[in-house]
Amino acid sequence: MTTPTMPLSAMAAPLMALRIFEDRYRHLPAPCVSISTVYPNVLELSFHDDLDGFETWCVALGIRSGNVSHGVQGGGLTRVLKAETSYSGGVVKLIGYAKIPAADEARSRAEGGS
Repeated sequence: MTTPTMPLSAMAAPLMALRIFEDRYRHLPAPCVSISTVYPNVLELSFHDDLDGFETWCVALGIRSGNVSHGVQGGGLTRVLKAETSYSGGVVKLIGYAKIPAADEARSRAEGGS
């Protein structure tokens, strides 16, 4: 038994948002971009080791810092920031990932800066 295929038009909202972003925000840092048939109404923009890029996009899209969630993954080694907003009839999700320095690494940075 085959499952019915989804037409590309089902992804119209995130594709439109991406077209608008390319025009309006071309000067902003380029994220990793994902649109999926699992969530066809969602445009996901992810930033790896670039929390400044994540924050820049939050500001551009009018997402307040109070609407950003924070977590960790990878056994406490990776900081994860997430935010979302409605845009162009769909949802835009921003995800930022950054390495959390090991205790020894953070300590040596602090000692080196004194």
